[in-house]
Amino acid sequence: MDINNIKLEFLRPGPAHNQLLSPLTLYIALCGREGPVTVNFPFEQRQLLNRLERLRYITPSGAIPPQQREAEVQEIGELIGEVLGKVPALPTQIGNIRTDSKGLVHLRLSLSAFELALVPFELSIAPNGFPGSGSPLFLQSRVPITLTREVRRDRPLPVSWNRTPRILFAFANPGSLPTVPSQEHLEALRRAIDPWAKWGKTPEDRVKEVKSHITVLPDATLGNIRQACEEREFTHIHILAHGGRFEHGGDQHYGLALCNENHSTEPDIVDGERLSLTLCATTSSGAVRHPPALVSLATCDSGNIGSVITPGASIAHQLHAGGIPWVIASQFPLHMRASSIAAEILYKGLLRGEDPRCVLYDVRQRLRTGSAGTHDWGSVVAYASVPWDFERQVEAFRNRQIRTALDVKFDKAEKIVEISAKAAAAPAEGARPAEFAELKPLYDSIRGDLARWLEELPSSAPKQERAERLGMSGASEKRIGILFNREGDHEQEKKAYVAACDHYRRALAADPVNHWVMTQYLSMRAVLAGKEGPKSLAREYGDWWVTARQIALWELPSATEENRAWAHGTLAELEMLGAIYTGGKLAKKEVKRRIIEHCRAICDLAVKDPFPVHSTRRQFQRYLDFWKRDEWQDLAAAAVVALSQGEPKATGVYLGPGKR
Repeated sequence: MDINNIKLEFLRPGPAHNQLLSPLTLYIALCGREGPVTVNFPFEQRQLLNRLERLRYITPSGAIPPQQREAEVQEIGELIGEVLGKVPALPTQIGNIRTDSKGLVHLRLSLSAFELALVPFELSIAPNGFPGSGSPLFLQSRVPITLTREVRRDRPLPVSWNRTPRILFAFANPGSLPTVPSQEHLEALRRAIDPWAKWGKTPEDRVKEVKSHITVLPDATLGNIRQACEEREFTHIHILAHGGRFEHGGDQHYGLALCNENHSTEPDIVDGERLSLTLCATTSSGAVRHPPALVSLATCDSGNIGSVITPGASIAHQLHAGGIPWVIASQFPLHMRASSIAAEILYKGLLRGEDPRCVLYDVRQRLRTGSAGTHDWGSVVAYASVPWDFERQVEAFRNRQIRTALDVKFDKAEKIVEISAKAAAAPAEGARPAEFAELKPLYDSIRGDLARWLEELPSSAPKQERAERLGMSGASEKRIGILFNREGDHEQEKKAYVAACDHYRRALAADPVNHWVMTQYLSMRAVLAGKEGPKSLAREYGDWWVTARQIALWELPSATEENRAWAHGTLAELEMLGAIYTGGKLAKKEVKRRIIEHCRAICDLAVKDPFPVHSTRRQFQRYLDFWKRDEWQDLAAAAVVALSQGEPKATGVYLGPGKR
């Protein structure tokens, strides 16, 4: 989905705090390239606080009647919508996007004045001239719009989105406060991470695998959160706790009610500053730990600023100001069911690699339908930093997640086939395990994922990316064929190899100078040829072999260290395939020497990332185990030995074009 950014900024002179909201205060509104305009907000400070109090469901004087609360949501939304309508550039830009694009509109709201942070912009009702006039602006679907807030700063906040996900889930039930729905949130996170958690035969194996992705911290204190963040780098932190009020400088603010390290019966009300220093701590030398990419606070009033008289802001605001790119919070009390729904939709979308702006829009839609009778959809507030290359980072992370999920599915299939082979070999047990029935759905799922991944690629995408995805489809069909071989289904094995050939050929048409896909195509042609003599293949594809080898040799001098490792892998495989495609004209002793040299070069280059060694060794092992031919058996064996001597114990997951 295309995402169109519109930035709306409200400014006024003076410090951020110690300014009360008033219709007499003029703010400068900046939007796009248009000139600034002055606007005012139709609220007195006391009036707005009274209105916000009626949105809290329950006040010290009793419960707010639903009719009164719903009327308040409508009225305050209409007033805020009228303010947005006073910025002429805003409806103009939205209208232009509606004409030129069908994507999502991302409205970036930059606020420097604390009193404006009190205004629930998320409840805005679209005024005349806006899409969906008369309905909630950020729920209407004619032109999907999502809203984020951001802290005005002198330089962009760096974002590192494309990282292997590691989630910290911390929850607290201090003192006599009501029980938080920790089990529901944990199950939501568990379901969200499931596609990337490797399959295990026993429940113990599965729990161990999930723990490598999610760290659960019950009875959370500020101290053990700090310790967890010091011991491990987390990309996402999800905190479930009650909100609590505290006084600072004689004014009331909102914090998190965590467990107290000194008094087990009393909560420790943690403000945004303390939490920010915990999650984004620096060492005495000034080095900064990598902050999480996103923090989600399933906590009432975590986006509520409280008082504007003294310095200080909401927890979400201070976390964002402290260096956390994305913070999701709640500016009103949040129902427990709504918090569970939000956690499920949020993390399921984020871990799939969807853009968080799209996920935020989905969260609001789902809360509106799944948490009926509430305004929880308008309670969700997001502080976000979106640098110039954010879309590229999100796309890279999505590609990483797709590849990793495919590897997890293949890992499960391989384990099931292995278990089946052991069961069939047992004297008294000839039946296959029940899990064996999952293999065909697994293969269908892998093929479906790859087809969707290819379909979502825009026509304007670089040819290398299209070749990459088609090559991945070919590599997956090849792995499926090997699994059919292990099952003894040689008919389906051959069909998978034919499909692999087709994908590699299409990849080559997309990027004719890609030596990897050309080599893999030649490999599959040789495998499918069976007992066909080398001379026949040499006549038809000998020029292809020469071309692939020359392109790989040309790439070596100018390639990066990582790509040089893959080029050496291609050359090693081509040297072995030369026994077929040159008609046996090459001296086998010299060929073996060159193969060993290329394999040693891979080991020398793959010090930081050992996956090229592991992947190339696995490819040569296939020639020994599944694709046996007299012409290459001893050559493949020499490559396996050379790569085994340099293969590190731990292997990563390579995400580049050389995936075999």
